[in-house]
Amino acid sequence: MGERVWLITGAGRGLGQSFAEAALARGDAVVATARSASQLDRLAGERLLALDLDVTERAAAQRVVERAVARFGRLDIAVNNAGYAIHAAVEELTEEEIRAQLETNFFGALWVTQAAMAVMRRQGWGHIVNVSSTAGVVGFPLVGAYSASKFALEGMTECLALEAAPFGVHVSILEPSDFRTGFREACRKRAAPIADYEAAFADNLDALSARHAGAEAGDPRRAAAALLDLVDQPAPPLRLALGNAAHERLTAHHRAVLREWEEAEAVARGADG
Repeated sequence: MGERVWLITGAGRGLGQSFAEAALARGDAVVATARSASQLDRLAGERLLALDLDVTERAAAQRVVERAVARFGRLDIAVNNAGYAIHAAVEELTEEEIRAQLETNFFGALWVTQAAMAVMRRQGWGHIVNVSSTAGVVGFPLVGAYSASKFALEGMTECLALEAAPFGVHVSILEPSDFRTGFREACRKRAAPIADYEAAFADNLDALSARHAGAEAGDPRRAAAALLDLVDQPAPPLRLALGNAAHERLTAHHRAVLREWEEAEAVARGADG
């Protein structure tokens, strides 16, 4: 396919790092970002541009895209990977916690997307890939803030795909399940826990804990290979599930939703006058 120019946020660890390594290994150019460029020291090469970026700062996202184009002349693929999770019941969430979650996972991706889309629209080509989660489609206990941010990301991205298509720009959503990325260690703990939830969801809290890190089924290298295949497709899908658990949970969820709609069809149709 020739050399591509990538922008990958949150490339200092986890899936973002694996994506950057895979793109560089096949000879592409990568603009890799992290909150501190020192986190990107494990990435190296003449085709790498490592930059600081706090994705919550809209002007900073614009400057990173401008520097990418100034260095490499274009931008072919933008991957919004930066994000984190907080484990808390919906009732437990503080205003600060939920706003911070949305600022990074949703607004951060939006700011980078807007800046990248402006370049790709003028070029007449490009591919924006937004990293969501199985929890961006299916609800689980104690991840309401994270799911809210990813549900919002998916809704925005689905609309973006329709708006970008006339300009030759592809848009995709990655929906991974659990991968061996250190994600659990990076998750934030709630500031104001309520004892009732501790008791009712003890098993869920245990499953989410960092002590299970490294035992996840997903292989980040295989996820990176799947991403490379995705961006090489002439007509890439809007959504791509990654991992056995992702496929099983997403398909089961949508079948259950479809059954609910079908069972309530008469009620739905009866609401029109």
